[in-house]
Amino acid sequence: MDEFHSPLLVEVDPSSNLNDLLAQRVQGTPDRVVVEHKTQPGGPWIPLTARELDAEVVAVAKGLVARGVEPGDRVGIMSRTRYEWTLLDWAVWAVGAVPVPLYETSSAEQVSWILTDAAVSLLVVESSTHAAVVEEVRADAPDVREVLVIDDGAIDALVAAGAGVDDAEIARRRGLAVLADVATVIYTSGTTGRPKGVELTHGNFAELTVNTVAGLAEVVAGEGARTLLFMPLAHVFARFIEVLCIPAGAVLGHTPDTKTLVEDLGSFRPTFILSVPRVFEKVYNSAEQKAASSGKGAIFQRAAKTSIVYSRALDTPRGPSPWLRLQHKVADVLVLHKLRAALGGQARWAISGGAPLGERLGHFYRGLGLHVLEGYGLTETTAPATVNRPEKTKIGTVGLPLPGTSVRIAADGEIEIKGIQVFQGYHANETATRESLEDGWFRSGDLGSIDEDGYLRITGRKKEIIVTAGGKNVAPAVLEDRLRAHPLVSQVVVVGDQKPFIGALITLDPEGVPGWLSAHGKPAMSLDEAAKDPDVLASIDKAVEKTNRAVSRAESIRKYRILDRDLTIADGYLTPKLSVRRREVLKDFASDVEALYDTSDRD
Repeated sequence: MDEFHSPLLVEVDPSSNLNDLLAQRVQGTPDRVVVEHKTQPGGPWIPLTARELDAEVVAVAKGLVARGVEPGDRVGIMSRTRYEWTLLDWAVWAVGAVPVPLYETSSAEQVSWILTDAAVSLLVVESSTHAAVVEEVRADAPDVREVLVIDDGAIDALVAAGAGVDDAEIARRRGLAVLADVATVIYTSGTTGRPKGVELTHGNFAELTVNTVAGLAEVVAGEGARTLLFMPLAHVFARFIEVLCIPAGAVLGHTPDTKTLVEDLGSFRPTFILSVPRVFEKVYNSAEQKAASSGKGAIFQRAAKTSIVYSRALDTPRGPSPWLRLQHKVADVLVLHKLRAALGGQARWAISGGAPLGERLGHFYRGLGLHVLEGYGLTETTAPATVNRPEKTKIGTVGLPLPGTSVRIAADGEIEIKGIQVFQGYHANETATRESLEDGWFRSGDLGSIDEDGYLRITGRKKEIIVTAGGKNVAPAVLEDRLRAHPLVSQVVVVGDQKPFIGALITLDPEGVPGWLSAHGKPAMSLDEAAKDPDVLASIDKAVEKTNRAVSRAESIRKYRILDRDLTIADGYLTPKLSVRRREVLKDFASDVEALYDTSDRD
């Protein structure tokens, strides 16, 4: 099948905007909790009803008016994921302005580019550290009139400044935008080149969220639905969920520090979780190593295998046998229930995106009671374009198109998307817009296939296809995703373009290595020492061998090299969503790539 369409479920008034979603929540359930937040780490969750949230949004919006923010102005937000981020987002929309997110990890050069390209007039940052980064480039961003710091009382200052602004002015401004108007400009983190400003409209968010609620009500909607955001709100996926929770009637929580994530999950108790595959991999690897270090590694392995086999059996006509059901109950008592408890005890659903999760982990989590619905989307599609449904899940695929969405496969295998979530263009970049959009179809740059039931499967990135010296086309993602699942491995970059065979650059995981060493009865050692340890190398050799079973001999990893450092966001080798910036890695580690081919293993 080359094309599949899911019909629209809910139509939205073209004259409305995102403010109407919040107004409807306030009108429908004014005294039900909409947000829970903490004022300090380790403190209690403080609930806010829809009416209370709206009052805080209006108070901050008045402050923005008093500070000179006009309809259509760009207001930058640079912060970790926290309640104030969401409050500012809705306040900026309430005054008819356009929020522009900046990653809190952004470099001075990136900040300069976004501030100038988007013509940001007012910038709100989280900390003095962020303010210092901005100050480095302030002279290059003449449109920025003022920088406010959340940790220095920015919210209170805005509320105080707006005390004299009339409620009627906010009400007037809330009604100015229509669905076709720009709601936000999100700069793609990008694995290559300078970030492009993706213009997403009120319609992109409003139409997509209400239709997603209609299509995934069992997961995201209802009085008991709760989710905890820990992904960056500067990323479109988290931003989509921030908006989605309003029409869904769900409760939204925020945690800015992943170091307290387990504690926060336990106290917040979400019913659905949003994350990228790397987090699910780390949860699994951490649990495995913890069990091994306490002498229960074999028990964990048996329980994990049972969970996977049980999940696979759910997809068969006869389902799990009575014996398998009994084995699964034992595995649950010994191991699986502890992982559910670590996630808060209420989480039944997880939505994973950003990279392939892999069938093994998908079945493992479903077997323990957490149904991971893998999806697919990009900044240009307001996050999700496809997702697996609770009643229609095919593990290993990224699901069916969301309501109001069409997906097709071009002649060269590229995935193209058309629908309510597709952006209107790149900010001030008509050339890039023309290259990406044609007749409403967005060229994703990803490769994939659609099965007979309409499920999409991702096979790689069009620009990342490696062509070996022998002319073999190799999609690196297949190898990288499998090998990166090993607890010792942090990142993998497959290489081999115009080379005689496929190789790989590997980094060791600073968090995973200590646990693995302890679990295998080995003394503590540095990452440099671990990279030369025979047992570590033997384990990675086995992982490479297992990874190679997924591909042909010509596509397999023949040699690998362990780099002397991990790849991080701070070093510029990873995007904020943890995708590898391949061009930067290949440039800076060119000597390591060449070292793989010093002695060619030609067949």
